[in-house]
Amino acid sequence: MRVMKFGGTSVGSVESIKNVKNIVQSREGKKLLVLSAMSGVTNELVAVSEAIKTGNHEEIDAIIKPLKERHESAVNDLVKDEKIRKATLAHIYEILSQLKETSGNTYSEKIYAETVTYGETMLTYIFSKYLESENVQNQWLDAKEFMYVSNLENPNTKIVGEHFNKVIDSKPESDIYITQGFVRINKDNEISTLKRGGSDYSATILGASINAEEVQIWTDIDGLHNNDPRYVENTHRISELSFEEAAELAYFGAKILHPQTISPVIDKDIPIFLKNTFTPDSQGTRISPEAKEKGLKAISAKDGITAIKIKSNRMLMAHGFLRKIFDVFDNYETAIDMITTSEIAISLTIDDDRNLDKILKELDSYGEITVEKNHSIICIVGESVIEDKQTYRLFELLNDIPVRMISYGGSNNNISLLVDTQNKIATLRKLNEKLFIQNKSTQVV
Repeated sequence: MRVMKFGGTSVGSVESIKNVKNIVQSREGKKLLVLSAMSGVTNELVAVSEAIKTGNHEEIDAIIKPLKERHESAVNDLVKDEKIRKATLAHIYEILSQLKETSGNTYSEKIYAETVTYGETMLTYIFSKYLESENVQNQWLDAKEFMYVSNLENPNTKIVGEHFNKVIDSKPESDIYITQGFVRINKDNEISTLKRGGSDYSATILGASINAEEVQIWTDIDGLHNNDPRYVENTHRISELSFEEAAELAYFGAKILHPQTISPVIDKDIPIFLKNTFTPDSQGTRISPEAKEKGLKAISAKDGITAIKIKSNRMLMAHGFLRKIFDVFDNYETAIDMITTSEIAISLTIDDDRNLDKILKELDSYGEITVEKNHSIICIVGESVIEDKQTYRLFELLNDIPVRMISYGGSNNNISLLVDTQNKIATLRKLNEKLFIQNKSTQVV
């Protein structure tokens, strides 16, 4: 069985949904489809959750009304069989009624999760009934019956697989199964989410759980590019990446992949394909266990970075000082992305500043603290990139852009630079020119 995940833009309109049907039918064998909500729907449901916080029921009604109209219109356009259409609309109205009932509760994390996952529930049901009306046999699956993910960072794919197999064993056999991305059941046995953009993660968790032959992630981009095409001209698609290279790029900002997407399938050597729903014959990007070539592959950027510098003469020759600093961040479950040290100072970065004030309060006793917000990490990735003979050219960037930090040597596959976010685009363009345009020996498609 292969897993095929389609994102919000891939199912964002009636024409796009028809296109997904054609793609699915063109692939032989058994398929598990993991679908997102229609584009923009989750944002609207987040707005509903915010209105629940304030008890603004008029705003909730104002948001739900166009959601009803949009899904109603999709059903009317897609499902031509009158009997199936009426039954589908009745079920969508029931789901929206449940949403309305949920919105009457006091806000909590559980209510938030229930609210924002209704979009996937509606879209997957509509798509299943659309296929049925086109005489394409399929089975709709409720992800809440098997997506038992108690640990977001380390999902137990064996447990997910056991529950999944029980569910499909209870249903008629099919070549097409359809389920929701994004949703999970947490350690408290409550509805929760895999966080925004988590449908990619759903796909690879399920892929690992059922030992899929491959996982396909369908978006609106022809695979992963060597730089961000939104800001940089003359980028090119990368045809092959290793798991390690893709994981580095995803963590450090490559928008086409959720940061945790790669981890579930690494140990099982299940390849991932990044494909474009709107140009399905394009090769896309294949992510697999081994790198086909060494050297520089791609550049990505991660925004929202906060740099913290701790300066203290007590560091000099002091045993255990770094451990004490790290313990502060560990106590607040805040990951550190980059770190550099000198004899009397530590500079490090975080991307989660929710507990920043508490962290700074504890760090204050260790020395003089400097905080700089609105920074970006620029990540240069490739198998053994630090051994690439052209890599030295990235340091020419220091002539043009003020670089706050450099992380070199921590990984053979990654060199990271910290810059002010206002210099991010200029940095991406300069690096593209120096490392790709002027370097004709880099990988080409």
